[in-house]
Parts: sequence; C-alpha cells; structure tokens
Amino acid sequence: MMQTLLIDPVAFSIGSLSVHWYGLILGLGALVGLLLAIREGKRFGIPQEFFMDLLLLGVPSAIIAARIYYVAFKWEDYKDNFLDVFKIWNGGIAIYGALIGAVICAVIYVRRKGYSFWRIADICAPSLLAGQIIGRWGNFVNQEAYGGPVEESFLRNTLNLPDFIVNQMNVQGVFHHPTFLYESLWNVVGIILVLIIRRLRFLRAGELFIGYFIWYSIGRFFIEAVRTDSLAFQGAQPVADFINNTLWAPMRWMGFELGYLDPAYGNIRISQLLSILLVIGGIVLIIVRRVTGKANERYLDPIVSTKAVSEAPEADQQAGKSPVSAAKASEPVSANRTDKVQEDANVKIQEEGRPATPHDSGNGESDSYTEDPALKPDMEDKKE
Repeated sequence: MMQTLLIDPVAFSIGSLSVHWYGLILGLGALVGLLLAIREGKRFGIPQEFFMDLLLLGVPSAIIAARIYYVAFKWEDYKDNFLDVFKIWNGGIAIYGALIGAVICAVIYVRRKGYSFWRIADICAPSLLAGQIIGRWGNFVNQEAYGGPVEESFLRNTLNLPDFIVNQMNVQGVFHHPTFLYESLWNVVGIILVLIIRRLRFLRAGELFIGYFIWYSIGRFFIEAVRTDSLAFQGAQPVADFINNTLWAPMRWMGFELGYLDPAYGNIRISQLLSILLVIGGIVLIIVRRVTGKANERYLDPIVSTKAVSEAPEADQQAGKSPVSAAKASEPVSANRTDKVQEDANVKIQEEGRPATPHDSGNGESDSYTEDPALKPDMEDKKE
C-alpha cells in the first residue's frame, strides 16, 4: 500500500492549546476580505472602522447561522444528544447557512448606520469571494468536503495537480475529487469578473452582490453533486430526476459522475436545490428592480449615510444659533450698562443745576439727553 503524505491539521501548540490550520486559514480569508472592503470603501468615503465593526459582528453571526443550518438538516443525529449541537469544533457547518447569517447581520448593522444595504453589499461581494477562495483550503488540510472516488491518474495526468494536493486527496488509500479546489478556482474566476464589472457604468446598485450569489450558486450546483457528504432530503422523484439527470448532463459529458448519496437519507441535495432557487431568484430580482425603478442608483454613484445627513443640519442649526444667542444675551447687558451711564450723567447735570432735555432717537423712545441751548452761552463765558 502506498504511503500517503498527510498534512498535520495542527499548525502549532501553545501549552495544551492546539492551533489548527483550519482556524488560521479562515482567519486569513476574513482578513483579506476586510482589506478589500476597506480599500474599496475609501473610494466612497466610508471609514475603515465601519467595515471592521461589520466583520466583528458578521463572523459570529455567520458561524452561529451555519451551525443552525447544519443541525436543522441533521436533527436526527442531535435530538438525543443536544449538547453536541454546541460542539462546533467537531465539524458541521454549512456555507449557505453562514451567508444567511452574515446577510441578516449586515442588514441590521448597515441600516442602523444609515447606509443603503445594497451599496455596502456590493462593496463586500469581492470580500466574500476572497474569503471562500482561501477558506476552502481549510477543508483541504482537514481532508473533508471532498468528492467521490477517482483514479490517481485522473488527478496526476488529467488534472495535472501537484503532488501535495494528490497525496492529500488520498483518504485511507482511496483518491477523491478535490472539490475544495474546484470551488476555490471557480471563485477565483468570479472575483476577477467582479473586479472588472464593478468599474462599468451600466452596473446598478445591488447587482454586483446579486451577481455574486448567481455566480457562486452556479458553481456550487455542479460541485455539490460530486461530493459524498451533502445534506439531503427525500423529495419528489420528478424533481430529483430533473436535477440529477437533466441539469447534470453537461458534467457527465465531461467525464464526471455523481457522488454517492444514500437513497435512504435523501434523493435531493439541499445545496443544489437552493442553488437553483438563488440563480432564478437573483435574475428575477435584477429584472424587477430595473423595471420598477428601484435600481436607478449606479454602483459608481457616491454613497451617503442618511444618518450623517440628518445629523448635519442639527449641527449647523446649533452652530448658527450660537452667535445669535450670544448677541441676544449681550443686548440686555449693553442696554443696562447704557442706562446706568445715562442715569449717572443725569444725576451729575442735576447736581450742577442744569436741566436736561430728552432727545428723541426717532423710535419714540428717549434714549439720550442733550444740554439746553440756552445754557450754552453761559458755558462759553465760563470757558473764557
């Protein structure tokens, strides 16, 4: 029996704590996705803290939803051992569940920040693809999520894969389809297309994010059928035949066979059915949004937070009131000070025995006094 060179899933240990390659790879995928979002966000004036907070909230939400999604379709394995539901380190998460959790979290967070969900989702589309491109290599290290059995010659000669991939796909003496690699490469093509398309003028808000789901779902539909660990259920046989025979025909022509699926477990793979619904739903949504005028905003248009706009007038209003308020506050003080000076002057005049006559300022109020013209010659004589 040929000896296989397997990669140790533990990268290193700190005391009793083992750090796995899987966690490091997922962390790297999240970091690359964050950097892509921050870089694109700068073009629209969105602070990097916004995306950092979104990641910190989105990752736990995605993990929790991914686990709930998986357990829901594997409930028979958990109903008698409920505590096992929380043992996520034993495996058992689903990418579609993670996407659902991330989207729900993003909708709530983005709206609270006053941004349009579609605009932010468009910016994050390449980040999602980058995360999946890198994250799938965690499955490679763990020898999981692989496809059905194949000949070694198919991997070495037909696909021309390097030795480290071929050897890692040898699971207990049987070589398998590297479905992790298929999906990773499919997403590489997807991110290239996304990065090109987002600079074109015809692209409307939300269409890049919807396009991401369409692209990923098309690839996932065919790749999922090669796997042997799919979540499935018992559905109508005509639907199963349409998926497994009609839609799968192009892959059969290319020499690929369906991965084994236990008939007692199910006849329809959940991820395949969901992929079909997402492709159809995505196309319909793009058309409806354009026809109804809900997609008038373009991807390249400026992004403005409604919360920032609503706060700006309040700040301007407060700033505008300050000088006026200060002026109003100073008016009584100035008036009181003038009255006091005038009163002192009147007292002085009266002490000197000279009458004072009011001088009308023209507004009906006597606000100053002038000396009596008759007294002016006496004053001049005194000066002489």
